[in-house]
Amino acid sequence: MRITVFGANGNVGSRVVAEALSRGHEVTAVVRDPARAGALPPAATVRTGDARDADAVAELSAGQDLVISATRPAPGSEGELADATRALLAGLARTGVRLLLVGGAGSLTVPGGGGRTVVDDPALVPPSWRPIALACGEQLAVCRDETVVDWAYVSPPALLEPGRRTGGYRLGADELLVDDRGVSEISMEDLAVALLDEAEGPRHHRTRFTVGY
Repeated sequence: MRITVFGANGNVGSRVVAEALSRGHEVTAVVRDPARAGALPPAATVRTGDARDADAVAELSAGQDLVISATRPAPGSEGELADATRALLAGLARTGVRLLLVGGAGSLTVPGGGGRTVVDDPALVPPSWRPIALACGEQLAVCRDETVVDWAYVSPPALLEPGRRTGGYRLGADELLVDDRGVSEISMEDLAVALLDEAEGPRHHRTRFTVGY
């Protein structure tokens, strides 16, 4: 496949690039600051661009099979996330390319919580995380209004940290996944595995899904 990755030098994006290349895909790694592209694998084609620019999105997605976006706004700029998602979708609407969007866990419901969402559970989302969690909820709402682009929104579990690639994970829909210890987590490496599995065998169309151990 020919895959464009926005946010390619970020924590998740860099692992998506590595996973895609390991499977033999052609990867266009998009970064906003070319000075930070040095850590990307030589096999990736590095391009400068911004997911907030619909024209750039259209240019960088033309002729591709899939776009994966794993961008995050800087702290204090969380309100830009919904507008950036609109630009991303507008650009992809011109090219007809599918989108896998790495979002947030805040809008998932808490198991046994009577419909309470993760963002409203202080045990899962401390005050310092609340702005980005709310912004990701707005991001999902933007996606759900989209009727042209074939998108899928991926909500990670409560804990998403660097770790090891096991290749194992579980899939869910709108409820936070927890293991038998009550922990909700996955490594960034295995999130990349789940994303590339979805890329190669699409199961989710214009909907949200979640992953976890």
